[in-house]
Amino acid sequence: MPGPGVLRADTNRSGSRQLHRGIIVRSVDALAVSQEPTEPAPSSIDGSSTTTRRRTLATLAATSGIALPAETTVAATDDARDAATEPDASTRDDAVADLPLFDAHTHVVPAETLGRDPLSADELVEWLDAVGIDRAVVHALDSPEAYPVQAPSWWVLEELEGHDRLVPFCTVDPRVDVYGADTVLERLESLVERGARGIGELKAGVAIDDERLERLYELCAEYDLPALVHVDDKAMLDAVGLPRFEDVLASYPGVDFLAHAHGWWAHVSADVSESDLGRYPERPVEPGGRVPELLAGYDNCYGDLAGMSGWNALTRDPEFGQAFLEDHHEHLVFGTDYLYPGHEIPHLELFDRFDLEREAWSAIRYRNLESLLG
Repeated sequence: MPGPGVLRADTNRSGSRQLHRGIIVRSVDALAVSQEPTEPAPSSIDGSSTTTRRRTLATLAATSGIALPAETTVAATDDARDAATEPDASTRDDAVADLPLFDAHTHVVPAETLGRDPLSADELVEWLDAVGIDRAVVHALDSPEAYPVQAPSWWVLEELEGHDRLVPFCTVDPRVDVYGADTVLERLESLVERGARGIGELKAGVAIDDERLERLYELCAEYDLPALVHVDDKAMLDAVGLPRFEDVLASYPGVDFLAHAHGWWAHVSADVSESDLGRYPERPVEPGGRVPELLAGYDNCYGDLAGMSGWNALTRDPEFGQAFLEDHHEHLVFGTDYLYPGHEIPHLELFDRFDLEREAWSAIRYRNLESLLG
């Protein structure tokens, strides 16, 4: 993989699809809760890349269920307080409520921090039951940039023992290579042997194409592990335009990447500034954003809708959100980023806010994630 300063000509953007077709911009819902705390001034990193590959997602067996009605009513909330209110499972659109729901992004946390109580696996399962989620991926938080209280991979694996509905993702901070070149390999192999099904949440304070991550990406390909990357102004750093992440996608076609957080989701729009890499932009979406381009151009690129960054990407411009879900549902996964008891999660309202075919909701709700896990 080329170094940070190596520039390449842009050779393949023909796969990109334009999402705005005479779209009328509507006002943006204000966001009432912050799920991914922002940090000080974003870091500036330059770089570029190209090439793409196409892979056809394996078709899974169709699930049985009720037929989709001829018309589906999209119920929008009136204000930001409603948007941040956790809905009861019984209020969701009956057309998709019977479909499985697989949350790609949750956590367990061992201790109190930021005025938030710890979250155990038992409490997480209770919440899943309360809101109607069938299964969930649980991500470790190993790096110091990830959260004030770390949730180490070894502890997450222990905490999830006996919980078949919870799927562990674990991480290895690439900076452990100071203890030797084989340290990352040894750590990852140990986690896989104990049941890790993917890498996540990868949230280290390095560039997303840092050379210390190369061994980890190679091992993800070798062990067929998807990797969830948290891209913002303090972790998995990239420049405006996501040139470094595109280089990673092109350099590791055997790894499925699930992209998450401010620095990724701000790029649904073409008018991204450095300050957007650590916040939730409220302005309408400008056509030509990098997220639609990368999802259309790389079959190993997926968008994790978890967190307020994912919610904001869809709801800041509802007309865009509808078209985006229609065009890219095969590369999106439902997620919440549930982090502590009582955490308010608006994402369950997506199934009422937007009007998709049953097959498209199936892909987002569970099919894509199940395919990535093999």
